[in-house]
Amino acid sequence: MDTLDILIWVLGSGMILAGLAGTVLPLLPSTPLMFVGMLLLAWHENFIRLGWPSLSLLFVLMVISSLLDYLAGAMGAKRVGASPYAIWGALIGSVLGMLGGIPGLILGPFLGAAAGEMIARKDVIQAGKVGVASGIGMLLGAIAKVGLALAMLGVFLLAWFI
Repeated sequence: MDTLDILIWVLGSGMILAGLAGTVLPLLPSTPLMFVGMLLLAWHENFIRLGWPSLSLLFVLMVISSLLDYLAGAMGAKRVGASPYAIWGALIGSVLGMLGGIPGLILGPFLGAAAGEMIARKDVIQAGKVGVASGIGMLLGAIAKVGLALAMLGVFLLAWFI
């Protein structure tokens, strides 16, 4: 193994670990970073250990996980009969919340959904329900994202070692 091989292994493995950490830490791209690390290692091994079927599955898991980041809060809000304004508010709050670290991730969808519902219906009780449902949706989405990241890691390890 030469220096370039070691560098690629360190870089690919580091991307996978950083992506895994990104499932719970804000501002890290999580599963996309994991996928790129896995793709780098597969490419370095000429796709012998990790072929296109496994990479395709990993890509699908990554896309689902990425969509959950943006849609989970909106789906939670929709579940309690939120207005379109609240659903858009939850989506915008999710995106902007990522810039605010952990508090932003928690409060962004809640505040966005509640604000959207207040604009649409001017009902504080309904706005509170929608905000809470959006927050619960984000929490469930985060849990699912961790599960998807672990599934990606499992697929990668199975394909690599079996």
